[in-house]
Amino acid sequence: MPKRARRKKKTKDAQFVLRLQGEVRDQFVGICEELDSSAAREVRRFIKRFIRRYEDGELEGD
Repeated sequence: MPKRARRKKKTKDAQFVLRLQGEVRDQFVGICEELDSSAAREVRRFIKRFIRRYEDGELEGD
């Protein structure tokens, strides 16, 4: 029986630095932990949704 082909994971090759107030960051991280998620995962999810909304014409340019 042949071995299953392993899928290569997409590697994350860029960083995004975001500066915000410590209490906002702490609250966000705490909520993510309550949701059994990570801050990085939720930020990536937000960015992907934002891009989709833009591509679907849901966002207006200023």
